[in-house]
Amino acid sequence: MTTEPTTDAPTIVLVAGHWLGAWAWEEVLDHLSAAGAAARAVTLPGQDVHDPARSSRTLEDQAAALEDVVAAAGDRGVVLVAHSGANFPVTLLLDRHPELVRRVVWVDSGPVAPGSVFAPDAPEALEELPLPPFDTLGEQASLEGLSTEALDRFRARAVPVPGPVLRQPVRLTDDARLGVPATLVCCSLPSAQLLELAEAGHPMFAEVTRLRRRELVDLPTGHWPMWSRPADLAEAILTEAARD
Repeated sequence: MTTEPTTDAPTIVLVAGHWLGAWAWEEVLDHLSAAGAAARAVTLPGQDVHDPARSSRTLEDQAAALEDVVAAAGDRGVVLVAHSGANFPVTLLLDRHPELVRRVVWVDSGPVAPGSVFAPDAPEALEELPLPPFDTLGEQASLEGLSTEALDRFRARAVPVPGPVLRQPVRLTDDARLGVPATLVCCSLPSAQLLELAEAGHPMFAEVTRLRRRELVDLPTGHWPMWSRPADLAEAILTEAARD
């Protein structure tokens, strides 16, 4: 049974990481819809298999697309859910329009620091980065909890990441982004360990220490909880979306 969305509740906008589009959230969306949430998933520019110019898309293109989605929510505002590498364009969006986001939920992810580059060693000649073999990927991010079916779907539907997205540095100018209420859903790394790394100045997590309003939620699993624990992830998102 699907419950009708509450009219004054924010829209939940789901943004998946590298190689993924809106399709990655299908199971989570089913749970959110059943709970009566207004939710939608987006495919970032460069991750649309039908876009013939996808390899030339940039972080600027992705941030602009998110701006359009967030602005369309109107007075209801949005809860922005960012998984993995979606943290780069989502951080840009927060820097430019913090007033449009009620809360950001970082799923096995987090805000990036000024000047960050996802792959600083990526050569200019690299047009796009395809999904690597799973034994290689598993050394970079945990595949825990993923079924053979989920891995097969991942392989079949993955879209290469545009080279410009990997190489573009993030330019940030407005610290108001740090005041947007934030929740970190910690999956492949426990929250206690994440905070230790953040306090130690680890470049991947240091920005977490600057967040003015933050919550941490542990959801132990691999790096793709939308497939390994979709119902639990949806519940966590709903809980955080309801916070003041």
